[in-house]
Amino acid sequence: MLTSFRKMHGLGNDFVILDERDGHLSLTSARIAALAHRRRGIGCDQLVTLRPACAEGADVFVRFFNPDGSEAGACGNASRCVADLIWRETGNRTPVLQTRAGRLPAQIEKNGLITVDMGEPRLNWQDVPLAAEMDTLHLPLEGDPAAASMGNPHATFFVEDFVHLSQGHALEHDPLFPERANIGFARIDGPARMRLKVHERGAGVTEACGSGACAAVVNAARRGLVERVCEVELDGGILRIEWADNNHVFMTGSATTAFEGTVDLAAYPE
Repeated sequence: MLTSFRKMHGLGNDFVILDERDGHLSLTSARIAALAHRRRGIGCDQLVTLRPACAEGADVFVRFFNPDGSEAGACGNASRCVADLIWRETGNRTPVLQTRAGRLPAQIEKNGLITVDMGEPRLNWQDVPLAAEMDTLHLPLEGDPAAASMGNPHATFFVEDFVHLSQGHALEHDPLFPERANIGFARIDGPARMRLKVHERGAGVTEACGSGACAAVVNAARRGLVERVCEVELDGGILRIEWADNNHVFMTGSATTAFEGTVDLAAYPE
């Protein structure tokens, strides 16, 4: 039996979106990993599923899966894509996404860009989480990174260049991060601009990471390196991040549908 899917991306960070609102699909970790494979599957940085919302006021329940089949709590770029999808389905310019990391209200701007309220950053060591009590602004790792959670764990290194990007995989699996971590490398280009590359947990280096951009701005602002409104240049394009006075982080950027298709899930391993 063929199942419809939609391929979308936010600044090149690409997603396969499967609709489970009319019934659950048979999506094991192995099947998700096979679908995400770049050569043997559809290929994506993350697979996203849509289910009926069970939280009051939410439009859809969204789950995010890494290409290794593990589940992520949040994904900023995918959240913009889902908000765009719901808007085009319903005409609602203020959709609310329910995720395992909490409710994410979105706003479709007049210029077509999408703003998502990513919620409050979690800055205590146990909320990231880290393996032991420590100052999340200065982790005991070479390079002196800072840590924050945006519904998923992030460590941000502030660098002059990106020669250490290849260390992302080893850092992701460092014992300091019991649930692994997304590893960001940020170059500060001014009080309101930074250049960012991210090794995403379970995915590797991607063209853009929305939650990573949010965490990088929060960590940089905590250190006094940037203002609380900052443009983040990623390989795939630019995100505008605002750490507002109410402590919520707002992310603004584009969302694009690449194509739609059908897939025979039974052709992939369980």
